Amino acid sequence: MNPTRRAVLAGLLTTAALTPGATARATAARPRPPASLLGREIRRLPTARAVVALTFNAAWDESGVDVVLAELRRRRLAATFFPTGRYAETHPSAVRAMGAEHGLGNHSHSHPYFDGLSTAARAREVRRADAAIRAASGTEPLPFFRFPYSSTTTASVADVNALGYAAIEFTTDTNGYLGPGRGMTVERVVGRAVAALAPGAIIQMHVGSSSGGVVLDAQALPRILDAIGAAGYGVVDLRDFLVP
Repeated sequence: MNPTRRAVLAGLLTTAALTPGATARATAARPRPPASLLGREIRRLPTARAVVALTFNAAWDESGVDVVLAELRRRRLAATFFPTGRYAETHPSAVRAMGAEHGLGNHSHSHPYFDGLSTAARAREVRRADAAIRAASGTEPLPFFRFPYSSTTTASVADVNALGYAAIEFTTDTNGYLGPGRGMTVERVVGRAVAALAPGAIIQMHVGSSSGGVVLDAQALPRILDAIGAAGYGVVDLRDFLVP
C-alpha cells in the first residue's frame, strides 16, 4: 500500500473510532455496584468520610424540578434522581434535564409494593422503568434501584441485585413531600436532614408533591445545603461508588 492510501485509511479508522457509537462500544462495560453495596439494602454509604449523598425521588409532578436543578447547579453539587418509569413517560423533559447534569436511578415503573410481587413481576417493573428512563433521558441509567415506599425484603433485594442493581434506600426522608397540609414545614424538613448527618448518610427528598401543592424540599434545599456545609460535611456523588 502506498503512503498516501495508508494515510487516508488511517484517517478513516481514526474518525470511525471517535464517533459516539464507536466510542461507546470501545469503552469498558457499564459500571456496576461494588460488592459492598450488594446483598442488603443500603441506608448509609460505606465511608468514614464526612460526606452525605443527596437523592431525589420523582413519581408525581415536576413542580420543584427547575428549582432543585438550579440550586445544585449554582453550588456545583451532584445528586442522584430516582424517577419511576411512568414519571419518565409523563414528564420526559424533566427526566432529560435531570439526566443531563446528574445520575439517574430506577424507582420501578408503576411504584408498587415489591413485597407481594413474584420475581418475574419485579423484573418487569425494573426493566420497564429502565427502558422508559433511557428513552426519556437519552442517557445510561445508573445500576441503583430504590424500592417504592422503601419496602424491602431479603428476597426482593436479592432479585434486584440479580438484575445488576444495588438497593439504594436512605438514612432519612425529609418528609417534605407531605406538604403543609400534612403538618410539614420548611423548618421541619431542614431539621430532619440535619438530624441525620453522619458519614455516608443518604438524604431522600422529592422533586414534587404528593398533593400537587408546595414542594417543600425544593424550598428547603438551600438551607439544607447551608447546614450540611456548616456542620463540616461535603456532598458526595453516588457515582463515585461504582466499579468502572
